[in-house]
Formats: sequence, structure tokens, C-alpha cells
Amino acid sequence: MESSPADGSGPGAAHVPTCYRHRGRETYLRCSRCDRPICPDCIREAPVGQHCPECVAEGNRSVRQSRTVFGGRVISRPVVTWTLLGLMGAGFLAQLADPGQRMTVLFAMYGPAVAGSGEWYRLLTSAFLHGGVTHLLFNALALYILGRQVEAVLGHARYIALWVLSAAGGSVLSLLLAPQEWSVGASGAIFGLFGAVFVIGRRLRLDIRFIVGLLVVNLLITFLVPNISWTGHIGGLITGALLAAGYAYLPLGSRTGAAGRRGQAPAHWLATAGVAVLLVGAGIAGAALLRQGILLLGP
Repeated sequence: MESSPADGSGPGAAHVPTCYRHRGRETYLRCSRCDRPICPDCIREAPVGQHCPECVAEGNRSVRQSRTVFGGRVISRPVVTWTLLGLMGAGFLAQLADPGQRMTVLFAMYGPAVAGSGEWYRLLTSAFLHGGVTHLLFNALALYILGRQVEAVLGHARYIALWVLSAAGGSVLSLLLAPQEWSVGASGAIFGLFGAVFVIGRRLRLDIRFIVGLLVVNLLITFLVPNISWTGHIGGLITGALLAAGYAYLPLGSRTGAAGRRGQAPAHWLATAGVAVLLVGAGIAGAALLRQGILLLGP
């Protein structure tokens, strides 16, 4: 009768399990969920037992992400607002580095360039240029105050859509009613945020008297101070309020429960697409009128 070697490595030796992720590490620990062997470095503590990294990742995928009342993902930082502030600052620095004002000539909102040369990008690029330090600081402060609130309530994606379409809405109204004017600044988007805060505040029954007061003051400045593009401000305000109403009140009917939450996203993106289509149609109409030499508000 043969005996096994003293080191226990012969045919009769018991098999020692090794970690499924680190094959060289012997272990007697196992995942409580899948029963695979895991070493101490791979252990993830769980309410009951211990799990391997793959089981933890699979469990996290099945956890429903927190959503705001309007269906956006709950955010930890207003990264979109910070990014927009950075782009506004970068645009102004580019203007300062170009004393010949080529940046303004090439990227400001100007109807004949849009209608005659097809430079539709001006509808958005003009939002990142400004007419001076004071102009930039006022818009940056308003974006800092309002943008963070709207982004927190709507989430990143809806907030981006509202900001971009509000900026475009201001440019489109300028193309329709004041196409011969040069205009720069993020004021259209800022007024869109004013409109969004007003609508969202009404929907949530918040005290919005302070915001209404700020809006009234800004509207007075718009119409009383010369050389301000009132069309850009009003176009942004209307667009932002309209889109925010879609986010705040759609889908119609009950917005509670799983069925209501499932209907939010399609309704909101249809509202976004609808506003975008309206702006495209209005922009095309404005360009066509300008090419025909028709000015809706006269010379």
C-alpha cells in the first residue's frame, strides 16, 4: 500500500480553491451570491454575507436611479452650468485676443450673413461672445444664480436642451424682427432660464416673487437702455417658458406612479423636438423674408 508524499501534493491531496480573479491566491472564502471563491482583496461586504465585484456590479445595474420630480437624473454638481460659464469666458478671451474684432464679425448674430451666406451657426455662437466685461459679468452672474437651480431640477440633459434652444430662440426672433442688427451675448439663454424658473416655480407652488422682480427689472432695462437686443431677450424668454411648461406639465393627467414616470421622458423629448421644429421653421421663414427684402418691423 502506497502512502502520499509528505507535502500533500500527491493524487490524494485535497484540492485547495483559488480566487477566481487571482488564480495564484488560495482561499476558502466564497461569494454569498454566486458561490465563487474570492480572496480578501475581492471581498465586497454586503448586508448579508460577502459578495464578489461582479455580483456587486450586477446588483448596482438593477438599482433604479434617483430622479427629480420632472424626470431628470439627480445631479451632484452643476457641471453643465460650470461648462457654459467656461465657454462664455473662453469666447470673451478670444475676443480680447483679436483686436480687429474678427471674432465678432465671424460669429455674432447678423441676419444677412445667416440668410445670404447660410451661416446658421451664428444663432448659437453669438451666445458665447459679449460686448464688454460688464455684459459678460451680468450674464455670468445670472447664469450662476439661475442655471444651478434649473439644472438641479431638470437634470443635465433637459437643462442643456432648454439653454441651447433658448439661445437659439432669441436669435431666431432677431432674424425675424431685427435682422439688420448685430448682436452678441448669452442673454437669450439667460432670459430662457428666467422663463423656466417662473414656470417651474408656479408648477411647484414656490414663492417666486424675487424672480418675478428680477425679471421685471431686466425687462425694463431691455426696453429703456439703448443698444440692447430686445428681440434676443424676448425670444429667449418665450422659448424657455414654453419648453419649461412642457417639462413641468407633460404628460397630461396623472404624473404619479410608475406609469406616469414612464410617460415623462417620451413626452418631454417630444416637447423638445416640437420647440426645435418651431424654431427651425421660424428661422427658415425669417431668412426667406430677408432674402426677399421684406422687413417685418420696417427699416
